[in-house]
Amino acid sequence: MTKNKDFTAFISPLIISNPIGWMISINVLILFVCSSIRHILFQSASADLGIFDQAVYLISQGQPPISSLLRFHILGDHAAWMWYPLAVLYKIYPTVYWLFAVQSMALSLGALPTWLLARQAGLTVQISIAIVTAYLLYPLLFNINLYDFHLDVIIPSALLWAVWTARTGRIWWFCLSIFLVLGCKAVFALTVAAMGVWLLFWEKKPLYGAIALISGIIWFAIATKFIIPVFGGSAASLDRHLHRFAHLGNSFPEMAKNMLFNPGLILGNLFSLQNLFYLFLLLVPVIWGLSFRGITPLIGAIPCLGINLLADSLQQKDLFFQYSLPIVPFLFLAVIQTLANGGGWLRTKRAIILWSLVTFLILAKYGYLWSIYLKSLDTWQSMRESIALVNTKGGVYTTAEITPHLTHRKLIEFTNAELPPQELNQFDYILLNVRHPGWLSNQNFVTSLINQIQNNPQFKTIYQHDDVYLFTKQ
Repeated sequence: MTKNKDFTAFISPLIISNPIGWMISINVLILFVCSSIRHILFQSASADLGIFDQAVYLISQGQPPISSLLRFHILGDHAAWMWYPLAVLYKIYPTVYWLFAVQSMALSLGALPTWLLARQAGLTVQISIAIVTAYLLYPLLFNINLYDFHLDVIIPSALLWAVWTARTGRIWWFCLSIFLVLGCKAVFALTVAAMGVWLLFWEKKPLYGAIALISGIIWFAIATKFIIPVFGGSAASLDRHLHRFAHLGNSFPEMAKNMLFNPGLILGNLFSLQNLFYLFLLLVPVIWGLSFRGITPLIGAIPCLGINLLADSLQQKDLFFQYSLPIVPFLFLAVIQTLANGGGWLRTKRAIILWSLVTFLILAKYGYLWSIYLKSLDTWQSMRESIALVNTKGGVYTTAEITPHLTHRKLIEFTNAELPPQELNQFDYILLNVRHPGWLSNQNFVTSLINQIQNNPQFKTIYQHDDVYLFTKQ
């Protein structure tokens, strides 16, 4: 039996009998419950959960996934073709909770290759369990689970699998892992290429390194030069992200010029207090296991880390958003390598778990579940009742927070005080909440809308309670 054929037979009993399997299962359940509660409390949003849920639903219905929230084809958004296999789940039953289930499993399953890599490096069972615990308690994994849904959640486990399969000579499983990473977002091709460099020169895996390096470069070119322009047009071009790097220039050529001939501009931004604090947040959960002797795996993290450090956007320097996820697997590879080399200043199971628990309690956003996520509880019942009255697939105009509950249709838009709708008559339902007008909206804007709709003979009020209004077109 070949290595590739016996892979499933090797993994299955490991998941069932090993304590790692129970740790993963419990973590999946916790993450799924937390993300579901957030959604039920109307704290998920149109961007990004509403966008992705609508696209996956349209694919499952055999319709072009042109999101009315994005206003272009979903492939124009990062060339992410992984939405198509996810739509198979919506074929079984169309519900956004599939995305939460996939997210909780993807984030948790990274613990398995972490365990395998730790044992492969010669670490004891107890230390390997401690490293797995540190992975599951890494604050970013919990936090991103509370931030809608992003394909980025697949990246940590897929990259860890890629490294383990490369080290064990399972080439087809390695290729599959790389394939999954490339299907999530075009920019991840840079991470794959960087990992290829590390595999090629430091891991002495020439075939695997070449596959990763070449596939990363080729896919990045295809995605950015063909797929995104063709499916998204100018609205989806990479230029829409330029505002995140405004200090570098107003175009990619200008940015490249400044990076080459004005290094002071780059260095001034890199060595800032914001970046220093970002690095602190990123490293402190695993600082006990990092050393210069084990630093080489971090080569794979250079593209993602470089982009985040150069960005003006504070979201890319915050452990509540998805932008740092590709760094996580390389951090734990560095930890494993450090401990295997006899380094690290915490080397007992109890000390590692205690440090991980403390940093989780400090940096994880679990407190949101009983604080800011309850801010619209006073209209919760009314919003549920009004949503239940939207009983057709007609177009909907509503708030950003209600949007993800009604995205299984071709047309849905959310209230934006700076971009009022050009034509209200295009919608069959208008659902507004005066007390909680939603992201990018305000009470004055919503009140004005309600007055406008009430004076429009084409609409009638079918629900009004607790400042929640539902209008339908006659």
